[in-house]
Amino acid sequence: MSAAPLRVWRSHGEALLRLRLARPKANILDAAMLAALDAALSAELGQGALLAVLIDAEGPHFSFGASVEEHLPDACAAMLRGFHALLLRLLAAPVPVLFAVRGQCLGGALELTLAGTRIFAAPEAMFGQPEIRLGVFAPAASCLLPERIGQPAAEDILLSGRSLGAEEARAAGLIQAVVADPEAAAEQWFATHLADKSAAALRCAMAAARSDLVARARVRLAELETLYLDDLMRTRDALAGLQAFLGKRAPRWEHR
Repeated sequence: MSAAPLRVWRSHGEALLRLRLARPKANILDAAMLAALDAALSAELGQGALLAVLIDAEGPHFSFGASVEEHLPDACAAMLRGFHALLLRLLAAPVPVLFAVRGQCLGGALELTLAGTRIFAAPEAMFGQPEIRLGVFAPAASCLLPERIGQPAAEDILLSGRSLGAEEARAAGLIQAVVADPEAAAEQWFATHLADKSAAALRCAMAAARSDLVARARVRLAELETLYLDDLMRTRDALAGLQAFLGKRAPRWEHR
C-alpha cells in the first residue's frame, strides 16, 4: 500500500492539476482518500493559472467505491457529510474536472466522476451503483445521475444495481469517450480545447454553466442525507445487507 492515498502534481506548464488515486487495486474511497482529495482540491483550485483537473488511478481499476465499513451506523453520518462536501467542491470547481477511468468504477467512485465535467473510459471499464444489492441506496447518484442521463436511465442503474460497460455508458451519455488510453485522451482534450484559454474567462464560464446545478445539488444532497440517515439506516435490511457484504455471504431480507 502506498504511504499516501493520493498522488498530486502539475503538468502542461502548471495549467493541469493531476490527481491519482494511489491505493490499487481497489482504490477504496475511504476517509483517508476522501480527505486527501479534498485537501488537494482546496489547496490547488484557487491557483490563478489553473485551467483543469485530471483525476485518474493507479492499477487496473479506477475504484471499487466507498468503504463499506464506513457505511455502518456508527460511521455513516460523518462519511456521507464529508463525501457530499467533496462532491459539492467538485461540482463548483472553477475549472473543468476530467476523469480517466479503467476497470471498475462502482458506487462512490461513479458518484465522484458524476461531479466532474467529462469522463474518458477504457473499453473494459464498468460503471455501476450496486448499493441496492446491499440494502441501501446511493444518495449522490440519486441526485446527479438524473442530471446527467435523465430520469428513466438513472432509475435503471439505481434500482437494478447492474453495471454498464463502457459503450453502453457512452450511448447513455454517462461518459463522453471510449478510448484505449483514457489518460492520454483526457490530456489531448485538454491540450486541444483548454490549454489556450484565459483562466479568468474559464472561471466565469464554469460558474455560468454550473451555478444552477450546484444550487440544486446542494439542496438535494441535504434532503437525501436525511432520508439515508433517518429512514434507511433505521431499517433492519440496511444493516443486514452491509453486514452480509462484509461477511461475504448472501443477505437475508426481512423487508423492513
